[in-house]
Amino acid sequence: MKNRYRYYSLFLSLVTITFFGCKKGEEPVPQKTPEQLATEAIAGTSSTTWVIAGGGQVTRNNLSVTNTFQNFEISFSANQSSRTYNTTSGGDLFDNSGNWNFVANDLNKITLAGTKPASGPEISFTRTGNDLILNFSIEPPASGSGEKIPIPSAAIAGSYRFTLKRKP
Repeated sequence: MKNRYRYYSLFLSLVTITFFGCKKGEEPVPQKTPEQLATEAIAGTSSTTWVIAGGGQVTRNNLSVTNTFQNFEISFSANQSSRTYNTTSGGDLFDNSGNWNFVANDLNKITLAGTKPASGPEISFTRTGNDLILNFSIEPPASGSGEKIPIPSAAIAGSYRFTLKRKP
């Protein structure tokens, strides 16, 4: 009888070990690269729109110009093959659309492709929760060549800080 009890206990132990030991393990989640994390900070998993409305602000040379950009929106999109942006109410500062890229070796800075003044300069960005801060400077045009400086370009020069809110 003791042997039968021992075999029965051994059998139950083996079944228990087999059942719990053969439990399918969870697949490990692949670690995201620093570039993937930086892309998600600005563009989310595919596209994110950032706006002034709802508490955003814009300063130029530390003076508020929020009223000039009160309807400003910028959407950043990213996928495996491209990174694009679209703007609304960007005035003389931003193109309506174009591509964006990280600055080489610095995942905290981007550049926008286009022809307007915000295209070209390095734009540093900081994301905190539902806020995105963009900082960049537009240099005044050189006047040493004797050429006339275009009024819009001279009027736009300065250091900008866009404090944007994530659009729901």
